[in-house]
Amino acid sequence: MFPFICRGIWRSAVHTLRIRRTPLCKPLSTCDGVPAGLADADTIFALSSGHGRCGVAVVRVSGPESATALRRMAGLTHSLPPPRTALLRSITDAQAKEVLDRGLVLWFPAPHSFTGEDSVEFHIHGGPAVITAVLQALGSVPGMRPAEAGEFTRRAFQAGKLGLTEVEGLGDLIHAETEAQRRQALRQMSGELGRLYQDWSHKLKRCLAHVEAFIDFSEDELIEDGVLNQVDRSVCNLQAEMERHLKDERKGERLRSGVQVVIAGATNAGKSSLLNTLCQRPAAIVSPIAGTTRDVVETALDIGGFPVLLSDTAGLRDSSDLVEREGVRRARERVEQADLTLVVVDSAHLPTDAQQAAAFLQGHLRSVLATEEQPEPVFPADRCLLVLNKTDLLPDDQRQKLDRELRQVSELPPVCLISCHTDEGLQDFLTVLHSNVKTLCGDPLSGAPTLTQARHRAHLQQCVAALAQYQRYRDTDLALAAEGVRLALTSLGRITGRVGAEEILDIIFKDFCIGK
Repeated sequence: MFPFICRGIWRSAVHTLRIRRTPLCKPLSTCDGVPAGLADADTIFALSSGHGRCGVAVVRVSGPESATALRRMAGLTHSLPPPRTALLRSITDAQAKEVLDRGLVLWFPAPHSFTGEDSVEFHIHGGPAVITAVLQALGSVPGMRPAEAGEFTRRAFQAGKLGLTEVEGLGDLIHAETEAQRRQALRQMSGELGRLYQDWSHKLKRCLAHVEAFIDFSEDELIEDGVLNQVDRSVCNLQAEMERHLKDERKGERLRSGVQVVIAGATNAGKSSLLNTLCQRPAAIVSPIAGTTRDVVETALDIGGFPVLLSDTAGLRDSSDLVEREGVRRARERVEQADLTLVVVDSAHLPTDAQQAAAFLQGHLRSVLATEEQPEPVFPADRCLLVLNKTDLLPDDQRQKLDRELRQVSELPPVCLISCHTDEGLQDFLTVLHSNVKTLCGDPLSGAPTLTQARHRAHLQQCVAALAQYQRYRDTDLALAAEGVRLALTSLGRITGRVGAEEILDIIFKDFCIGK
């Protein structure tokens, strides 16, 4: 990829690079397979399965005293059980000399465990009394303490078992509520996103090493011609790759957090009825009185495997009532923030002529979707659906004619005719809604891995800006240009965990459950 540099120069350049880097975690030496820094750590324990009554509960132990805990709790006087082999034993409290339960024990010696430390799992019955007794007995073992939230995963990261993007993928997998979220999280946990960033990081390291070598040794004519030209091409290609990666329309982030779908429209159009129909419960009050809904009513839905946060809003109209005016303000604010807006219209109020109905709907869409920044909004097909409700009040021939002719009006977004009273047209509407949501989230299994975290996007934007600094100073100040590459490398490292501040880890790990 790059012209040859003699071995001595290469070592000097790499040495310079290493001095100037600030690693998050120092290189860990190992002793008996346990990373240094973890060998003298406390031994931690926690319930790793969910709380509440269940058939089987899993209590996890990790740290240097794991073998001691296993011997004491399982009554083993001599050898430990074979690694990763389930052994049926009586679980006892050594101090009270009392049998607490009978279950399976598993031994995971370092470094072949989730955390990279000696680890033990107790598979016991899931009654609250059994779990409490086992946890109390573990707490009485010298050198052991209850784990903090995310501490097992943090130790796995510190031992090099997981990269930071893999840790985040694991956290997303634990919190995944839909099929698409599970697929995206599993893909990230497998390391695909991390490998992409590591590849970019490796290329940036090579670029930085060559620039440093050119600065230090070019006057001695020990550097071959064309070294900086190769760096120029690599930096340009990397910057283009990162910019393409950033132009993902936030699909990964949207899939992770849920698509914001807002129901909006005039009063008494049936917005709350649509919300209740979609979530299949009376989430919002429905009445014939205009202006019943005055605040935002939210509910989380799974639409064909994709997460949706559905919001019902106040009817949009002028009002002298202070409370209703605040509801209308909040409704318009939600429409501005929405990924997808469902504009609900009472079809009984439409003109019978199709052209007049189309003109009426265009004007209504403008009144619902207009903002101060965009008084003449466009109606993108993937960001807006027109829902004509109460079609059960229309004669069959009028309804069919309206449906047929409105679909031919190109100036309108997709039109769905439904009746929340009879559920007529609901299945077709759900099909269109699912298609739009899928477009907004993308397919988590196809194409290149997508950004899933806002912090990834922020650091990548900093990385692109730093590479632009290299190009800006390339011909005038090579030291400043090299600093741009170094800043880019640091920004990438903050994503993968190779370079960064301790508080970044605290933010990531705090959302994990205690036993993970």
